[in-house]
Amino acid sequence: MTTMFTPDHEWINIEDHEAAVVGITLHAQDALGDVVFVDLPEVGRTYKKGEIAGVVESVKAAADIYMPVDGEVVEVNEDLRNDPSLANSDPMGNGWFFKVHVSNLAQFEELMDPPGYDALLKTL
Repeated sequence: MTTMFTPDHEWINIEDHEAAVVGITLHAQDALGDVVFVDLPEVGRTYKKGEIAGVVESVKAAADIYMPVDGEVVEVNEDLRNDPSLANSDPMGNGWFFKVHVSNLAQFEELMDPPGYDALLKTL
């Protein structure tokens, strides 16, 4: 499984050749504070890379969740919908937001690998 990152602090794990899991990074959840609500995308909806696919709200602020690659949402994390605090306690694990059927695998090359994301964080 390969984890890649966006400049907007989403992560995406490639589970197989076409499906991927998307969530927010540790940095994003630290910046947001206690997450109290998530608006997840509709299963079956297709998004282009960069489109807003959801919203996460915390006691501090609300933030858009951007689609990291082109694809169709095939599953959402109902556990997260029922317990938004999972985005804080396990953002890179059980706090995932949705799964997407990727329609353009080449777009993964445009994302940041872990060292690239770490370098971005050092500039913030």
